[in-house]
Amino acid sequence: MKYKKAQDVLPQYMIEDLQKYIEGGYLYIPKKEENKKSWGENTSTKDELNKRNKEIAKKHKNGKTIEELADEYYLTGYSIRRIIKKVDL
Repeated sequence: MKYKKAQDVLPQYMIEDLQKYIEGGYLYIPKKEENKKSWGENTSTKDELNKRNKEIAKKHKNGKTIEELADEYYLTGYSIRRIIKKVDL
């Protein structure tokens, strides 16, 4: 999140009204509900994790053990099991 100076984006009368409630403090203004994006929507992270998870499930189906996959992907055995259970092949 990037901070912006109120005087750069708001008219003076609005700044004066806001100062009555929170002078000198920080104020977070949330996005409108229709403008919110889900996690990973702005980057390729979500797609990359889905691809990785399918790869893990496929390797397990082809005979790799939970422990081998955990070592290969630097994850816990619990995480590998959760991924395998979640991914549909």
